[in-house]
Amino acid sequence: MIPHEWLTPELLHLPLSAWATAGVVLLLVGGLVHGKVGADLVLLAGALMLLALGVISPTEALQGFANPGVATVGLLYVVAAGLRETGAIDRIAGPILGRPRTPFRALARLTTPVAVASAFINNTPIVAMFLPVLSGWAKRNHFSLRRLYMPLSFAAILGGMCTLIGTSTNLVVNALIASHIAGSSAAASAASTLQPFGMFTLAWIGAPAAIAGLAYILVAQRWLLPKDNASDAHNDSAKEYLTALRVNHDSPVVGKSVEQAGLRQLPGLFLARIERDDETIIAVRPDQRIRPNDVLVFVGAVESVVDLQRIKGLVPVADEVGERLGGPRHQIRLVEAVISAASPLMGVSIRDGAFRSQYDAVVIAVHRGGERIGGKLGDIRLRPGDTLLLEAAAGFALRFRNSRDFYLVTELPGAASPRHALAPVAIAILVGMVALITWRPDLALLFALGAALGMILTRCCTWPEARASVEWQVLIVIGAAFGLGLAMERTGLASAIAGSITHTVAPLGPWASLAAIFVITAVFTQLVSNNAAAVLMFPIAMETAQSAGQPMLPYAATLAIAASAGFASPIGYQTNLMVMGPGGYKPVDFVRFGLPLVVIIGVVCILIAPHVYS
Repeated sequence: MIPHEWLTPELLHLPLSAWATAGVVLLLVGGLVHGKVGADLVLLAGALMLLALGVISPTEALQGFANPGVATVGLLYVVAAGLRETGAIDRIAGPILGRPRTPFRALARLTTPVAVASAFINNTPIVAMFLPVLSGWAKRNHFSLRRLYMPLSFAAILGGMCTLIGTSTNLVVNALIASHIAGSSAAASAASTLQPFGMFTLAWIGAPAAIAGLAYILVAQRWLLPKDNASDAHNDSAKEYLTALRVNHDSPVVGKSVEQAGLRQLPGLFLARIERDDETIIAVRPDQRIRPNDVLVFVGAVESVVDLQRIKGLVPVADEVGERLGGPRHQIRLVEAVISAASPLMGVSIRDGAFRSQYDAVVIAVHRGGERIGGKLGDIRLRPGDTLLLEAAAGFALRFRNSRDFYLVTELPGAASPRHALAPVAIAILVGMVALITWRPDLALLFALGAALGMILTRCCTWPEARASVEWQVLIVIGAAFGLGLAMERTGLASAIAGSITHTVAPLGPWASLAAIFVITAVFTQLVSNNAAAVLMFPIAMETAQSAGQPMLPYAATLAIAASAGFASPIGYQTNLMVMGPGGYKPVDFVRFGLPLVVIIGVVCILIAPHVYS
């Protein structure tokens, strides 16, 4: 039931096309809240309905996909892929994260660099890059991941609020501003009151909001984050592999003791021995120095074995594995394969079975029912049910998935080893892109394209990796939502809703309209995700500013900040969904820890925006 004070003449005399658009919007919101169908499909269905009703033309329905902001978002995913594949984030994050002794210090070391990095790298890839880093770091320092994953997501969101390229939401709102100015009948007047965002335009609100938000996270996490549960404990029955890694001359662990290198008391991992020339060192002491060409023999869970291989200069003892497989190691994939009773390898040692020549893959570790297998890896005689950890060329899992030789073949995500040597190149490309966008934010698409091509041409990431890194669902949601925003503006629906808001809150003062836009956008964000909320609310925010006789830029900035404030719902922001499963969170956990943060961000935004953007 609509309150009678909202029923302004504009709302009562809307044309039929506006009511049709309102019906489509309600259907879309219902579909997005329901969550059973992907947001991209829901928004595409909405565009199709508006097209069928004659509210928008085919060109207008598709114009969002040609928007420079949408293209820029896609290119930034490729830039992030280059940073991920070279291990640049690991190199930066490792010294910063360090080895804190308390959960408070751990969160402080985590959230601050994540927020800073997210200001310059799209925050969704940032969380994707930090998840594996954080997993190993938390295990080594005995911290619960449930106490870290949600703060990781929130810190990335807070950092993304600070710059034009920090989040796709800011780029989308900026693209909507440019489209609004270009399409205004009074372009000169619109340009005088509304200008596109610069690189740091939003920092006037974003930086104070991020500082306040990080302070809240550090203080409130003790009481409001979910407590540990049984799923946080290490599973003693997890697969244990035997694996051996050779220490290259350029490895950072050379010359360090086992303890200094961080290889002692690893969770889920045990350094069984060190093989050195003709000497085998067992019961390895913490002060034992590591030398070049040492072979470190570990027993541990697959996750820990994979983490070890990401350390620069530790290479599986399947010597020169990259060369033997016909390519560099970063193109090799990690695969788990379970030996079947019909396999020709049954009862044969790994060495005698000529595994490499038969399968174009190399065995780097073996698991057998929780039993620690002694001796050298090549001497192990295989039995049915043995699980092999392999390094193989891409496509191995597809080729042998239905083979009688294996019960099960599963490819693990990611490459066997990052391209460590190219990490400085990837970082230089990122710094150059940020500097250029800061200089000319209107050319953000051009500079993002140059950075993405630079990542591919320098081999920081390959073309297939670049394609796979793009979150196509996000781009479809953004592109399809543009037609919806245009329909709301053209039919007068946005103007009528804005008039109702202004009429209702006008007696409360000039800041009340701004607060209303923040609250409504933030509510939409929790229900339908950040980018959809931004596009839905943009025409309403602009019409509200005009109706209230106020400058448009404070409203645009408030809209961008509110659309990113998706802290109280797992669907409010993509990074929340990314950490929900691994962290074992429930929706109520986001409400309990995130809702106060939404309020804090709203207060900061409403207090600052009218002063700095007037």
